[in-house]
Amino acid sequence: MAYVDGFLVPVPTDRKADYRALAERMAPLFREHGATRMVEGWGDDVPDGKLTDFPMAVKLQPGETVVFSWIEWPSKAVRDAGMAKIMADPRMQPGEDMVFDGKRMVFGGFEVLVEG
Repeated sequence: MAYVDGFLVPVPTDRKADYRALAERMAPLFREHGATRMVEGWGDDVPDGKLTDFPMAVKLQPGETVVFSWIEWPSKAVRDAGMAKIMADPRMQPGEDMVFDGKRMVFGGFEVLVEG
């Protein structure tokens, strides 16, 4: 059964090009380690909620944009093996100038329930 990793990250709005470059560099690495697809969505219509919302989830600060991303895998087993390889891959190590605050990243793994 297909598996998806989902992510929310706060990115400084003025670093959109830097984030895109990072994502374009990472996508082939994820595919090399078993992912079938990686999608990065730059927040465009992200409303404030009354109880919860995307900005609250990442403690969004002024001058930041929420990015919603996901990585598709053929199965959880492929994801588990691939993520272990990715975390050990020296090309994945963060640089000195991180594009986003990883401490405020929200992430999780999900079994695909319905695909349309």
